[in-house]
Amino acid sequence: MDTNLIRTVNKLQDAFATVGVSNPVDLPQIVVIGSQSSGKSSVLENIVGRDFLPRGNGIVTRRPLILQLVNRPAKQKNSEAMNSSDSAKLGHKVSNGKGHEPDEWGEFLHLPGVKFADFNKIREEIVKETDLKTGKNSGISPQPINLRIFSPNVLTLTLVDLPGLTKVPVGDQPKDIEKQIRDMIIKYITKPNAIILAVTAGNTDLANSDGLKLAREVDPEGLRTIGVLTKIDLMDHGTDVVDILAGRIIPLRLGYVPVVNRGQRDIEINKTIASALEYEKQFFENHLSYRGKAQYCGTPFLARKLNMILMHHIRNTLPEIRSKIQAALAKYQAELAQLGDPLEDGYSQQANMVLSVITEFCNEFRTVIDGKSNELSAFELSGGARISFVFHEIFANGIKSIDPFDQVKDVDIRTILYNSSGSSPALFVGTTGFEVIVKQQIKRLEDPSSKCITLVYDELVRILSQLLQKQFFKRFPELKEKFYSVVIAFYKKALMPTSKLVQDLISMEACYINTGHPDFLGGHKALTIVNERVNAAKNPPNSSDSKKSGANTPVGNPGLSLINQDADSSGGGFFGSFFSSKKKKPTTMDSPPQILKATGTLSEREYMETEVIKLLIQSYFNIVKKTVIDTVPKAITLNLVTQAKENLQRELLTELYKSEVLDDIMKESEFTLQRRKECKQMIEALQKADEIVGTV
Repeated sequence: MDTNLIRTVNKLQDAFATVGVSNPVDLPQIVVIGSQSSGKSSVLENIVGRDFLPRGNGIVTRRPLILQLVNRPAKQKNSEAMNSSDSAKLGHKVSNGKGHEPDEWGEFLHLPGVKFADFNKIREEIVKETDLKTGKNSGISPQPINLRIFSPNVLTLTLVDLPGLTKVPVGDQPKDIEKQIRDMIIKYITKPNAIILAVTAGNTDLANSDGLKLAREVDPEGLRTIGVLTKIDLMDHGTDVVDILAGRIIPLRLGYVPVVNRGQRDIEINKTIASALEYEKQFFENHLSYRGKAQYCGTPFLARKLNMILMHHIRNTLPEIRSKIQAALAKYQAELAQLGDPLEDGYSQQANMVLSVITEFCNEFRTVIDGKSNELSAFELSGGARISFVFHEIFANGIKSIDPFDQVKDVDIRTILYNSSGSSPALFVGTTGFEVIVKQQIKRLEDPSSKCITLVYDELVRILSQLLQKQFFKRFPELKEKFYSVVIAFYKKALMPTSKLVQDLISMEACYINTGHPDFLGGHKALTIVNERVNAAKNPPNSSDSKKSGANTPVGNPGLSLINQDADSSGGGFFGSFFSSKKKKPTTMDSPPQILKATGTLSEREYMETEVIKLLIQSYFNIVKKTVIDTVPKAITLNLVTQAKENLQRELLTELYKSEVLDDIMKESEFTLQRRKECKQMIEALQKADEIVGTV
């Protein structure tokens, strides 16, 4: 039953690999890591009992090798196997494969049904398949090679062999080869269900082990890391790894296993693995430091330990794996449902789909503007709420902030008053000057009103863009593009009457100045207010009264300081100090200058006239601003927003619901076609995986 657990995980790996999709579930597996010179390949070959891995200088393993070992009973036992008890335990007998099906063979997932009884051919296929993805240089690829070895001489086990860590690029290796390998290893060992097999040369300082360093980054407590110490026989005389095995150097929960591999000289003279394993057994049984614990040393113990660790790990994680498979299956089935079935050729299905999407789009468009959507956001304003914000915050505050006197100064008002009275000085404050100035200021409201139209247009475009993010439009990019162009053209067509109406509203306010408006201050009231200010400035309270009144003392308008109280006695005439200057007046009469401006000191009458005009302008301008703040949003809503809500569906039907455009707009995107294929493959793999797990 326990062996079946490992086989179950192997089947799960194959289920995902055969459909060409990445595994969405973190499956339990043993990941082998270490530096190039640590002896990783020799450890794996000793476990298998066969020479089958590529050898050479530099990076030999350039793609992940998922090695699945499957124990199977031998069909017939020869005399060699019967007479060698040690080899029988490890099962390292070699079948010649002549005359009957071999007891041992390998199969590659990319070559289904092809059995490799010659393990040299397995090595050649690994090299060939590696070069296919990486080329013949020393580059690496994350695409794994899946190799399954069937043998009565192995324990059922799954190992992932990764490229050895390197420090400095050599030859034609990429300059960032160290980072590439490190990133690949981190990707595998970061997964919580990965058991890390860190291979380290025993004759080097353990603290400098590249494999252990990486393992501790992702497993700092050492809970899922097992250490393998190689080259024990090459250690200096009198030294051993007993302290490491006892966990006194770098403790690991799964412990360490020392092994003795074949050296390069052994490989060159074709020393068999069976002979190497016998030498390893004798070494540990006869070594002074290890003979007391020889049963916990060597490759056979390592294989059994890995087998037990993997089985226990699978048993503990299988319920979680099944729930993850089912969750992933539900997720991909939902996505496939969103992608929809491929369209059949024919006008009817295409037309019905276009009609349906137009209706759904327009209904959602209206609900978004009206704020009646079922998906109301609690994080930000959206749809109609943003349009309301434009009307009542941006536009209203923009209009309120316009000051009629930030562009019209007192000197300009005086000049306009004199110009409006012509050659005969006016007896009263002239209404002509007042109207000229008010109309100028009302015209200033046209720009922010036009800007308000633009902002609302932008918000409608924003709503359109959000609605076009739906999965359906990703499926049909041509339809999305056509939808966008039709709706934008409709918006722009509605902009002209909207702009015309808003301009007419401003022109309407400017063409007729309604001084009879009930909220208008009026001339008499304005004159009374100014008189009160002037009198207050002329007759300030005496000092004693001032002391008594304190902070309540009326403060005169600073403009009164400019009044020339002796204007009449100084012979200034009606114009007061209009032509006055600081220089002594000439005794001769000169021609007026080419350009005359109402400069100089204000007379009392000029001051009063200016202040009255300013009060009247301010009063009337405030009335107009309130009207514009109220009517411009109504005009925009009528001719732009409501127009879109009521007539957009008719426009879309006119432009899209016709046979001559359906074939073009109903073509699915390459992404949709590819994603539907991927989802189907993933669902097939997950369903198969769910069946496999369900049999346990």
